Amino acid sequence: MVIVAAVNESDKDEAVLREATSLSRAFDEPVHVVYVLSSGDFVEIERENIKETGNAVDRDRIDEYVTGVASEFAEELDVPAEAVGLVGNVTDNILRYAEEQDARYLVIGLRKRSPTGKAVFGSVAQSILLNTDQPVVSVLDR
Repeated sequence: MVIVAAVNESDKDEAVLREATSLSRAFDEPVHVVYVLSSGDFVEIERENIKETGNAVDRDRIDEYVTGVASEFAEELDVPAEAVGLVGNVTDNILRYAEEQDARYLVIGLRKRSPTGKAVFGSVAQSILLNTDQPVVSVLDR
């Protein structure tokens, strides 16, 4: 089993990693730091690269990039950690990875939103909470 820490290059990542580290120590499980480049962000990178070079982005370079982002976070931890970079639908990729790894816990960050914001806009965190069988620890960085 592993502790899956979902990061997204936001201000919540520090709290996510802190909690994942705590769980790792408590259960003697490694942390898998998962970063997912959304499909929309990938398309934007692809569009910019085509505009600048005339060529599509080499998928191996994208895979190296997303794994590199995850690696930067994993290197900060003082517990056994593995970096995982994925591309596609953020929620689906995180849920699939946590299930494939039979995660002991999935650690995600939350952000404060108004009641209207919660009702109108979708949320990766909300989708994860509603669609996983793994235990989820959600953290709010204050």
